[in-house]
Amino acid sequence: MTDSTRRRWLWPTMTTTLALFGVGALVAAAFIPTSSTRPDDAALPIPTMMATVPSTEAPPLTPSPSAASATTATPIAELADPAWVTRIAASGSIPERALYAYAGAAIEVSKATPTCGLGWNTLAAIGLVETEHGSMNDATLRPDGTVTPAIVGIPLDGNGTIPVPDTDRGTIDGDTTWDRAVGPMQFIPSTWENAAQDGNRDGKKDINQIDDAALATAMHLCEVGGDLTQPENWIDAIRAYNPSVPYNNRVAEAANHYATLR
Repeated sequence: MTDSTRRRWLWPTMTTTLALFGVGALVAAAFIPTSSTRPDDAALPIPTMMATVPSTEAPPLTPSPSAASATTATPIAELADPAWVTRIAASGSIPERALYAYAGAAIEVSKATPTCGLGWNTLAAIGLVETEHGSMNDATLRPDGTVTPAIVGIPLDGNGTIPVPDTDRGTIDGDTTWDRAVGPMQFIPSTWENAAQDGNRDGKKDINQIDDAALATAMHLCEVGGDLTQPENWIDAIRAYNPSVPYNNRVAEAANHYATLR
């Protein structure tokens, strides 16, 4: 598979109807225990959404009482249970710092938009396909969640991409002619302007900080797709992130795999 079908910043001009990988093969059964869950709360985890087209309707996404009581000032990286993160990260070869962001964003969005049904596995799949969890181009995901150096894509100048003229005067992407995708979740400046979130609760919305970017991705997917437990809505949400069929299939394949981790 060529880079032109893998990287969101290339935005292939492909409009073929999306065909999800593994249609009907899996109903995700992974859960995210919250950091405040006590042993006797084990029966009250937060379920994830289905990673692909389900054969049956998903159960409603209902946050546990401990998660629902968390304040909006809580950094999302503190929402998931550390033991769960350590186990799943090792099983799926996902950096723990990245998984704290994906799981925390899924928990947070389940409170903000309980009808969305977004799962950590979809966010992790996007993070993998976009930037290999913030490690692409020799970048490093630091303990504070910042990716350095910044991951900046090629100019969206119409050369194998959808042309996107500059919208931020180069403030975010350093390009005053064309927009470029930036950060661990690869937002273009115009999308970031509308979707930006403060996931680590430091008073800033940083496109290069994985908590901010993961929460922005979660909110954006829910806004675009609505109920993501519905196959067509999940497809539409991922297609809005990148309109490439191979991209959609790669995200679905990765999300399916992550949903099986134990």
